[in-house]
Amino acid sequence: MRNTTVLISGASIAGPALAYWLSRYGFDVTVVEKAPAMRAGGQAVDFTGRTHMAVLERMGILEDLKRRQTGKTDMVIVDESGQETALISGDFTGGDLEILRGDLADIMYQRTAQSCRYLFGDTITALTETTDGVHVEFANAPARRFDLVFGADGIHSRVRKLAFGPEQKFVKHQGHYYCIAGASTWESRPDGPRERAVSYALNTPGHLASLGNSKAAQMYMFAAPQLDYDRDDFDAQRRIVAERFAGIGWEVPRMLAELPRLDGFYLDSLSKVTMKNFVQGRVALLGDAGYGNTLAGFGTGLAIVGAYVLAGELAAAEGDYTIAFPRYQEMMKRYGKLAADSSPGPFLAPKTALGLRFRNWFLDSRFFDMMVKSAEKAKNDIELKNYPEMVAAR
Repeated sequence: MRNTTVLISGASIAGPALAYWLSRYGFDVTVVEKAPAMRAGGQAVDFTGRTHMAVLERMGILEDLKRRQTGKTDMVIVDESGQETALISGDFTGGDLEILRGDLADIMYQRTAQSCRYLFGDTITALTETTDGVHVEFANAPARRFDLVFGADGIHSRVRKLAFGPEQKFVKHQGHYYCIAGASTWESRPDGPRERAVSYALNTPGHLASLGNSKAAQMYMFAAPQLDYDRDDFDAQRRIVAERFAGIGWEVPRMLAELPRLDGFYLDSLSKVTMKNFVQGRVALLGDAGYGNTLAGFGTGLAIVGAYVLAGELAAAEGDYTIAFPRYQEMMKRYGKLAADSSPGPFLAPKTALGLRFRNWFLDSRFFDMMVKSAEKAKNDIELKNYPEMVAAR
């Protein structure tokens, strides 16, 4: 097998999933992650349908995830007086299996830590493709040559910027921002999923403020044009949230007062990545880096399926990326089409009072059930090859 020395940028979900499969197929895997260690906690992510479950089962982690799943959380939508106006079912937001992102990442890291090298607290600074590999420079580690490089480093991918071009060419702002802060109040339990729970969220035109849900202690969403701010200045970002929600009632004043004391703060735009090609030469993008759509409900499933397909096609082609990469791109472009067309901003934080009333009506209509069924069908709309058997029989 050729091209066996690989570098993966990103150790959230897509990166460790890809590392698992590649190491299983005999590749020499290094994962670089800018954080100093695996991130604990984080918002909840979910999986739905037989395709997701099949990949998790083939990875051997499905039962581990079931033991640490968070369970269902219904979101009660209220107005500024606290009066209930709508209900978003936990069956819709939590899929078939919901788990904290940090718990999922930890499970996959434990499955790969012995077979792969992890470089924490480091980042890629330069990529130069040559005739026999990719010369990679790091902020801290010595430069090295790898046969292949994979960007699994999120919607603001460093690998994409270095190998494909500036972010503004591929990332489109969707008209909303979201913020999470503080650990989720719904912790995983060693004895299985908790009972069904309820969280509350205020909706006013263009705003959503949620308290105590499975995503985080606090969650905000607001409509806004693209903002110019320092992504490393969290105090400035907290001020943006405070300014956007100033003067809004219900529990929001208390939430804003607590916001400076909450850790795990994260603010970002709802954006989607649109790329004609997410493979180029010896570099391929995976998950949000190549076909992300923030909070659209498809990201984590797309990441684990994409990792399975990418690694499997490489192994089936015996490391020949000129064969494997086009096959991977063709399969994932088709599979990710519905995710690319979705945006949660208009659904969770409609910009007008009329939009809010229509959304509330829609939640109780048969059209909402049709939308849910369509999304579930799309998540299963791929024929998974049994790569492990193909490789074993090779």
